[in-house]
This record gives sequence, structure tokens and C-alpha cells, in this order.
Amino acid sequence: MDVLLSANTWTNDLWYALPLVIAVSLVYAATRHEAMEPILCHATRIGSWIVGFMAVVFVVLLLGSWYQ
Repeated sequence: MDVLLSANTWTNDLWYALPLVIAVSLVYAATRHEAMEPILCHATRIGSWIVGFMAVVFVVLLLGSWYQ
């Protein structure tokens, strides 16, 4: 029972990454462009890079925990 509770808490903490990724990508894109369309286009690309990097780090940590 404790394992399921800790897994549920971990996935709930993961939701904090979503607004953080959105905010960081929008601010970074807004420092590069003035118009709204290029800002949103660049923010989408930067957001996908951030999510991709987080996924790679997750896989590396997951594999590291399996091969302890």
C-alpha cells in the first residue's frame, strides 16, 4: 500500500513541471522576438526541447535504478 501511495505522490509532483516548462519557454522566446506569432512558434520548439531533455534524463535515471 505504501508503494502505491508514494507512486501516486510522485506523479502528482510531476505536474509541477508543466507550468514551469510553459513559463520558461515563453519567457525565453519572448526575449528573442517581438511579435506574438514568432514567440509562440519559438516557445513551442523550446518547450519540445525541454520535454525531450527531461524524457532523456528520466530514461537514464530509470535505467540507472534498474542496474544498481
